[in-house]
Amino acid sequence: MNSVLPEMIFRKKGIKHVPIKVFQVNDSTILAIYKGSLSSFDILIKYRQKLRTGKWSLVRTPKHIHWTVDILMKMQSYKKLTKQFLEFFIDIWNNTKSIKSERERQSINLGALLNLDKKAIKKFQKLSHKGEYSVRFLILLAKLLMLQEKTNREDAYMFKKVLDGLNSGEDLFRVLATATLAKNR
Repeated sequence: MNSVLPEMIFRKKGIKHVPIKVFQVNDSTILAIYKGSLSSFDILIKYRQKLRTGKWSLVRTPKHIHWTVDILMKMQSYKKLTKQFLEFFIDIWNNTKSIKSERERQSINLGALLNLDKKAIKKFQKLSHKGEYSVRFLILLAKLLMLQEKTNREDAYMFKKVLDGLNSGEDLFRVLATATLAKNR
């Protein structure tokens, strides 16, 4: 979905922010990317979810702590499958390259990012029954957060450190402390 949905335009400090790309993840989640400001080709990620009341949430910025808590919730019921999911994310991390041009940033294809992972979505679908986020949303979000992190800093490590900590069973409080180090936008 490439059209700009009005629901994803937001104002911050009086400035109107229009997304570069908008993607309807499913019936209850819309995700958008915007031009960021932390580096030359930074992307800013925002999403909205349909609430239980049927209304849409405000435009939100996903944080590392959000998906970390969601993974922990999934791990409570499906430990082995969640560990496999984390290893899938570690492979994605290892293969993610930073954005090097405006053309690359403008050509991010959210649909293609998910189409490449149809097998993974099917394999890990059971995890969607626990936690707040669907597997489809988490895969897309993880890919974009990794792309964002590596674009802003080639030697980035936070996402990988959280993944490794979750996967190895590191102390819960240490993992959560690492996940909360991300700078708020």
